Amino acid sequence: MKRVAVVGAGAMGLAAAYHALKAGHRVVVYEADKVAGGMAAHFDFGGLSIERYYHFVCKADRPTFDLMAELGIGDRMRWVQTKMGVYSGGRLQPWGDPIALLRYSGLSPVEKLRYGLMMFMATRRKAAGDLEQISAKQWIERACGPRVYDAMWRPLFDLKFYEYADNISAAWLWTRIKRVGTSRKSLFQEELGYIEGGSETLVRALVAAIETLGGEVRLGAPVAEIVVENGAVAGVRSGGTVEPYDAALSTIPTPLVSKMIPGLPEAARKAYDAIQNVGVACLIFKLRKSVTLNFWVNVFDPKMGIPGFVEFSRLRPMADTIVYVPYYMPVTGANWRRSDADLLDEAFGYLKRVNPALTDADRIDSRAGRLLYAQPVCPPGFGATIPRTQTAIAGLQVADTCFYYPEDRGVSEGARWAKLMAAAIDDPSVWDREHRPFA
Repeated sequence: MKRVAVVGAGAMGLAAAYHALKAGHRVVVYEADKVAGGMAAHFDFGGLSIERYYHFVCKADRPTFDLMAELGIGDRMRWVQTKMGVYSGGRLQPWGDPIALLRYSGLSPVEKLRYGLMMFMATRRKAAGDLEQISAKQWIERACGPRVYDAMWRPLFDLKFYEYADNISAAWLWTRIKRVGTSRKSLFQEELGYIEGGSETLVRALVAAIETLGGEVRLGAPVAEIVVENGAVAGVRSGGTVEPYDAALSTIPTPLVSKMIPGLPEAARKAYDAIQNVGVACLIFKLRKSVTLNFWVNVFDPKMGIPGFVEFSRLRPMADTIVYVPYYMPVTGANWRRSDADLLDEAFGYLKRVNPALTDADRIDSRAGRLLYAQPVCPPGFGATIPRTQTAIAGLQVADTCFYYPEDRGVSEGARWAKLMAAAIDDPSVWDREHRPFA
């Protein structure tokens, strides 16, 4: 039995703590926030408990289903037939199935054929392969032509990655396409899932399981330092005191790692510091009226400064319409310095442009949440730059959402990685057996 500290009470940290406790270790979870859950945490939105940042489940998310089954909440999964749209050329058009592609006005017949073939082949592809070494721009232009990238993908990449837009890994984009593309009831019908009660259902179940197994979750307890002595984890400094530990699992964003663990080798510190992220201001609206019939809408309009929006109440049934509008942006840019009220007013104006029937009277409430490190930037070859989860320091493992690459952020990958981290407490060779070359 080892005494284990887990830093970060997001889904990955909580799941890692749960599995470590099942293996017989003594575990304490440290969380700087006053609530558990990380990006999956809920807040009270005028009497509605809802995620700060929207989540949905796909049929490929097997680690999520397995974890929920272990926790006794497997029956809380719900599946919904959802729709997708695009706002382009000043009007809303359907998207996401072969008929919508044929009817779409923004592409030529040949471009539609090439685009459809690319999407089909992406869902059938088994591994990233050579996509790891090229950009998404190169992949799309090679498969569909430059105009398709400029018309349909550049607006999304520009408003999510900004100066990094043309140099995002094709492997990263492929996994996103495959995950959603394989979550379908049929070729013509997308089907996505949600957890009844929201992500909070899973977070609460994890916290309850941790406490039942004798673990502890300390909220409002930021970790100042993971103490290293003689090349091994010695303890954790939090709240002005140092407690001894035999092992530590860090799940906080990589940009924070080198400061928290000054005992890391210099090369490791530089590797964590080199990983880039963009921030997000995620706006949430409670409305009296629906915006569209779609769960999500991509925006291809140069007059609108958002890549799209998600009408979450089209997935999880609610009394009012709930819409998320994410503003991804570098935190050093001018947009980040804008007030929440300014961003909220601008975004609601965009929603009214999509649906002119919306009025200011339909806006019941609105909030904004911000994350400094919301989306890792994954250029071609990114996998080879990710440090090993098992560090050079005995007993210390470090991972955050970028370690899931080429998979994107998500509860399912967090659950999978958490199980591996817990197993590696006793057997670090777990990471040698992980087949991905950059694990």
